[in-house]
Amino acid sequence: MRAVTVTPGVADSLRLDEHYPEPAPEEGAILVEALAVGICGTDQEVIAGHYGEAPPGADQLVLGHESLGRVLEDPTGTLRPGDLVAGIVRHPDPVPCPNCAVGEWDMCRNGRFTEHGIKALPGFARDRWRLQPRFAVGLDPVLEPVGMLLEPATVVAKAWDHIERIGVRSEWQPQCVLITGAGPIGLLAALLATQRGLAVHVLDRNTTGPKPELVRALGATYHTVPVGELDFEPDVVVECTGAPVVVLDAMCKAAPNGIVCLTGVSSGGRTIDFDAGALNRALVLENNVVFGSVNANRRHWELAVTALARADQSWLRSLITRRVPVSAYDEAYAHTGEDIKVVLDFTA
Repeated sequence: MRAVTVTPGVADSLRLDEHYPEPAPEEGAILVEALAVGICGTDQEVIAGHYGEAPPGADQLVLGHESLGRVLEDPTGTLRPGDLVAGIVRHPDPVPCPNCAVGEWDMCRNGRFTEHGIKALPGFARDRWRLQPRFAVGLDPVLEPVGMLLEPATVVAKAWDHIERIGVRSEWQPQCVLITGAGPIGLLAALLATQRGLAVHVLDRNTTGPKPELVRALGATYHTVPVGELDFEPDVVVECTGAPVVVLDAMCKAAPNGIVCLTGVSSGGRTIDFDAGALNRALVLENNVVFGSVNANRRHWELAVTALARADQSWLRSLITRRVPVSAYDEAYAHTGEDIKVVLDFTA
């Protein structure tokens, strides 16, 4: 069996193991044949040795957390052979903390959660994998070409869920949203915003390539100017770049009673000359909220399935800029800076 693996903490240890062991029954009752995995920045960080943890007793970590597979067998009856399925990435901690105990493992309090392809659980970049029923999410057959987008869609499904929960603190009727960053997360955040009937603005520095047209195809407006030069104040900002200057400018740009959701992760180590007092004054006097959001629990996975099934499928397919066979795995993980979403194809 093939599997794409790394040695956690060792930079550039990426390899294709042609004789990786079959998934152990202890991983779950549902046996799945891999169709594809999506590749994202987290994979690049694991490959670079900045992050990643092998399962207990192992030296290698199988990559892949943006999964898509087809059920081979499910003795539990949760799914049927032939069904499309994706695996929930994060599993609750063993204690469990109060949040993990009620299925909100995305809000784990003690950090002892595990994650497929990232932290102490083998990933989905292998020919076959297993799932426990509660971590298996069935997909509509229409999503077969794009089902590996489900995991990034869960990130923004959670973001919007929390934005709307915060919004009900007052009489709140948002009209306008700003998405900073037009990568997969930003574009999917814009998709979910348009599904909510909001006026959507997407800001990115790219002036060429597919991003401007993908935004316009949603009926949204594309901007390339700095955040501070925008001529409107958004009710909602979903920040997807993690770039410190953009993050701070976005926090300053929100309208009164505005909500700023940070989904991009900054690398740290960079200082900026910034008037923190002015930002504090604006946040307090305008009743604004800034919060961070990462990962997703099962409710968000189900919300994301619904959102993707409602979307224009040709638009979703356009997000996938490269499909690479497993035999050319090294090309799939090579960062070009020109792709939106690269997919490692296990069927080619």
